[in-house]
Amino acid sequence: MEPDFWHQRWQDKLTGFHQREFNPHLATFWSRLQIQPGEQVFVPLCGKSLDMLWLREGYSVLGVELSPIAVEEFYVENGLVATHRRQGTFSVSETDNLCLLCGDYFDLQPAQLQRVRAVYDRAALVALPTDMRPPYVSRLTSLLSAPVSMLLVAMEYDQQQMKGPPFAVDEKEIRDLFELHWSIQLLHEENILANEPRFRERGLSRLSEKIYLLNKST
Repeated sequence: MEPDFWHQRWQDKLTGFHQREFNPHLATFWSRLQIQPGEQVFVPLCGKSLDMLWLREGYSVLGVELSPIAVEEFYVENGLVATHRRQGTFSVSETDNLCLLCGDYFDLQPAQLQRVRAVYDRAALVALPTDMRPPYVSRLTSLLSAPVSMLLVAMEYDQQQMKGPPFAVDEKEIRDLFELHWSIQLLHEENILANEPRFRERGLSRLSEKIYLLNKST
């Protein structure tokens, strides 16, 4: 899945993956990460997620997003005014407690994430096809210094009924991807299909959302 795919999705407004409200599990489980107010939270492949508004109320938020359309719409739709500058290959937009890096996630360098103490992945891992998930996790691990905690939201469903994105990523795969450098705890599992008519329309008979707590150990 090349960058052009995502640029085209945003250009064509094929952004059904964008949630129009906060993820309810964010408020429920965020305290389990035990990070301090004001510390920096990294949101990979952030799109224009409203969850960043919730996070910036208590923390410094650093997001990375490939699409300039997504970044621009995030600021405009939420009435935020940003300053802009260049940082290497990234276009940087900043406002109070929020910094969005517009560019390729795989171009990030450890120095850009040296203040990060937590990660919120609601839509990054599940946005990637199978062959891109190992390099995504490997890059994330190499970018971050321990100790770092992560709240990870994943989906499980029958991919014969629907093709992603968002993709199904089951617990075994998550453990295979992360367990070398991260501890993994399943916090919650819930069938959310009743609240997701767009997925029912695509043919799903079950959609399980799982919430994981991960801690980087090395």
